[in-house]
Order: sequence, then structure tokens, then C-alpha cells
Amino acid sequence: MKIILLYGGKSPEHDVAILSAFSVISAVYFDYYQVQLVYIDKTGQWVKGPLLTEAPETDEVLRLTWDPTGNVVEGFSGRVIGAGEIKEDNAIVFPVLHGPNGEDGTIQGFLETLDMPYVGTGVMTSACAMDKIMTKYILQAGGIPQVPYVPVLKNQWKENPKQVFDKCEGMLLYPMFIKPANMGSSVGISRAENREELQNALQEAYLYDSRALVEQGIDAREIEVAVLGNDDVRTTLPGEVVKEVAFYDYNAKYIDNKIQMAIPADIPEDVMEKARDYAKLAYTMLGGSGLSRCDFFLTNKNELFLNELNTMPGFTEFSMYPLLWENMGLKYSDLIEELIQLGLKRHEMKAALHLNN
Repeated sequence: MKIILLYGGKSPEHDVAILSAFSVISAVYFDYYQVQLVYIDKTGQWVKGPLLTEAPETDEVLRLTWDPTGNVVEGFSGRVIGAGEIKEDNAIVFPVLHGPNGEDGTIQGFLETLDMPYVGTGVMTSACAMDKIMTKYILQAGGIPQVPYVPVLKNQWKENPKQVFDKCEGMLLYPMFIKPANMGSSVGISRAENREELQNALQEAYLYDSRALVEQGIDAREIEVAVLGNDDVRTTLPGEVVKEVAFYDYNAKYIDNKIQMAIPADIPEDVMEKARDYAKLAYTMLGGSGLSRCDFFLTNKNELFLNELNTMPGFTEFSMYPLLWENMGLKYSDLIEELIQLGLKRHEMKAALHLNN
């Protein structure tokens, strides 16, 4: 069977996706699969690379070069294709695309129109979980605790910034965290200690989205739970992100690696179970399938607040998701295999429902 590894993408998380893709391809069971590389560059150009029959030694094989005319030319490792040309029989797409146009339902909807099986959550779940504001509304309906927040549209801020500042300061206390509504990997997130910093943080967030989320900053530990499954949902023991920096931003995650992970987290057993229950509830409420990672804040009073649900968590060597499952006895290669099987089963189930209707 063929795995179509779809990676890169137009979002600011492009380079993270390449790191994740290399980790995934290194863990594939090549005894059973061939891997077709399909790269999406930062402009949205689709490039078909080589068909791999063994794991590459470095990620250089993923960094395709191509003739912009679309011709196959000696010295280039890929050729430009139309997006629909990835459709093949007896193949499954493994999208390793973080952020907008990757895990927000866009690519999932495209793969649905091609009627191709793919790894990960479906259109609705991807779109809702990627949108931090929509996630807040859904979790609130389920009674899952969250930190106080204020959604702010760019137009509201441009038309009456004082009203926005007054609302944020009336409902929240400094410090506040400001996030683009649709972005991941801590891209565009800032911490504000006063009104001037809040203004700068909103300007930064609006570089990535027209909607922003302003959240109450709290003194808390960061606890994460991995979720896996379609109908039969399983969760891991929580892990903890132990920071060497005050603010766990993009550079700390992927450039400087100024973090450590405690797996399992050193927290009371009842808190562990509560985190797992909340993670499973959030996953099922959003209609999850395949995989997700639920991120929590834990205060010194052992209060849990669900921060977000990530439907395509990082798969780099520093990533929490595969390490959480490794702690549960599911090694990396077996995790990749299970994700492939879950994607196939989900596609088969949808096809059966279509036939019955």
C-alpha cells in the first residue's frame, strides 16, 4: 500500500511541518508501505517528489527542488502537479500540515472530495478545533472549565480600540495572553502586562488572523493528554511541559528547545483522571477521530482549565504526543501504523454509510 505524505504548506508553521514529516517517514514500516512525497511550498505550489521504499537518512530528501515550468528536468527532485493528481487507488494520505490550510478543515475537505482516506480528524472537527474562539464556545457548552477570555475582531479593534481595551481590562486582569484565533505552534502569541503591550500584542495577532483571543494569564503548570481513536477513544497519562523560560513561545518550542517534559506528570492521581476525562469529553464533543492532544493549565490549587485541542500535534523528536504514547507502551512506529489503520477504518465506515443511504 502507498502512503502519500503531504507536508509543508502555506502557513507560518511550514518548517515545523517538514520536521514532523521527517519524523513520521522515519517511523513508517517500509516492509508494508511505499511513501510518495508530495510537498506544498509556501506559495501553495504542489510538488510531487520521489517514491520512497526505505527510510531516508536525512530530511534533505523532503526539501524538493523543481523546474517551475512543471517539466521533469535532470537535477530537480520533483515536478509541479495539480492538487487533484495525488488521487490514487490503494493509497492513504498522511497530511503533516500544521496551522491554516493544513489542520483547519481545508485540506480535509479537499481529500473528502477526492474520496481518499486520510490520517487525522475530519472537516468539522479540524475546523472547530483550529479556531480557538469556536473551541471555547463548544467546551463551554460541555461544562469543561476554561480560563476567562474575550474574543476580539480586528474590525472592532480598528473602529474603537478604547472600547476593546476597556472590555478586556474590565473582564480580565494583567497579565493577559493574546492569540490569533486560527494558528498553532505558539505563532503570533504574546503576553501583555499593560495596555501598551496589549495593543502591540493585538497588532501582532492580527498579522495572522482577523480574529484574536485575549485570555486571562494565570500562574499554572502546562499539562497535556494525548487522545487516540475513532469510536473507541483512548487517552494517555498526562505529561507536563517543564519550561526553562517564562513564556513557552515558538522559539522555545522549535528553535532553542528550552523545554523539558515530565512524563508522566507529577500530579495527584485524581487530577490525572480528571484531565483524561475532560480530554475524552472535549474530543468526543468536537467529533474527533484519529488523534488529538489536549492541553491544560493546572494551578497550585489543582484546578484544571482546558486550554486547547490540537488535531495535528507536532511529531518532531521534541514533541509531546508520541512521547506520551511511548510512555503507555505504544512505540512510535506502532503509533504511526495505528493512525493509518484508523484513517482507513474511518473512510470505510463513511463509504458504508453512503451506500446504506
